[in-house]
Amino acid sequence: MNNIFRFFDLCIAFIGLIISAPVVLVCLFVGTVEFGRPIFAQRRVGIGQKSFNLYKLRSMPVGTAEVPTHFADTRSLSFYGRFIRASKLDEIPQLINVLKGEMSLVGPRPCLPSQEELINERQRHLVFDVLPGITGLAQIENIDMSTPVKLAEKDAQMISSFSLNTYLLIMLKTFIK
Repeated sequence: MNNIFRFFDLCIAFIGLIISAPVVLVCLFVGTVEFGRPIFAQRRVGIGQKSFNLYKLRSMPVGTAEVPTHFADTRSLSFYGRFIRASKLDEIPQLINVLKGEMSLVGPRPCLPSQEELINERQRHLVFDVLPGITGLAQIENIDMSTPVKLAEKDAQMISSFSLNTYLLIMLKTFIK
């Protein structure tokens, strides 16, 4: 079954990068003008609790503290930064993480190494046994990293009932949302 998910991940990520290329090029240009460096890599915790660089389009100035989104100082966001976050365009470079095999399209969102409470809860629920994802059940149900216990429980629920139907349904609900 894992080969089927990987096949879908590769196909969708590859097609997604091709389709989104014109928009990403515009974002790279605007991001370069606004921030100097339009893409950033942030250390995240992945499968087996191994860290990896998660890629995103920069929405805040270089040097902004790397904290969970719910702790971020949104006053640092420009119109462009608010736009790419609200439209989720800042997430497109994570398709590269999917192609590299560090992430899946669907799975628990990877956390920062500093989110100790969430890491402990995820260890308890065996969430680190699967690849992290760009989207997951918690995201479509609006559960974020500000509630670590609830998030880890929702991640574990998704993992325990994971199937091709679940994968496709979460993808569909993500696009609708």
